[in-house]
Parts: sequence; C-alpha cells; structure tokens
Amino acid sequence: MANSTSLKSDAVLEQMKLHLATDAGKQLTKKIGLVYQINIAPKKIGFNEEIYIVDLKKGEVTKGPYEGGKPDATFSFKDEDFVKVATGKMNPQIAFLRGAMKIKGSLSAAQKFTPDIFPKPSKM
Repeated sequence: MANSTSLKSDAVLEQMKLHLATDAGKQLTKKIGLVYQINIAPKKIGFNEEIYIVDLKKGEVTKGPYEGGKPDATFSFKDEDFVKVATGKMNPQIAFLRGAMKIKGSLSAAQKFTPDIFPKPSKM
C-alpha cells in the first residue's frame, strides 16, 4: 500500500512542525539555518518515496519537493530507519554506514542533521 498515512515518519514530522514553532525550535532555526530534504520510502529507498522539506532557515516542515533552489542536503531513508534516527534510537553516522541513510549534497550540512534537531518524542 502506497498510502501516505501508512508512514510512521508522518507523526515524527508533524511533531517537528509543532516543535519549530516553539522557542526551542526558533533557536534551532537560528543555530542551523539549513534546508534539508528528506525522502522517506515505505520499504525500499528510492521507491514510492514521500518527500519532506525541513527548512531550518524559515523554521517549517512541508511535504513535497523544495521550491527555493536546492536543499543544503538530501537524505533518503526507509520509514522505520528514519523514525529510529529521529527518536535517537539509531545514530545517524551508523545509519549512513549501514546504508540505512543515503546523503546527497553538502556533507558539512549533513553533519548538522542530528537527533538533537528533532523534538524529544512525547507520545509516539
């Protein structure tokens, strides 16, 4: 099923949207100031991906391709691996080394993509 509501990542990114509206989120935006594109696939990277933009310049999360040029870094994940990285259950470097996360774009921008940018999971 390629139903967009079937992704666990949707909930994480919804939380992120709310988090960026808080003071902590605004500080994050000031500190990082980068735009990330996150491609999330239900089962296999590169197939039926949902595209999200985490814009840490404007402090917003949107669904669909980035329209302001090129994102600073693009990440591709399987749904379950993205959730593990976002909730701090998997280290992003380990995810990359295992092939659970693919990166395109600026590596220095990618290195700032850590579980710290995500809100701490409350009820997930």
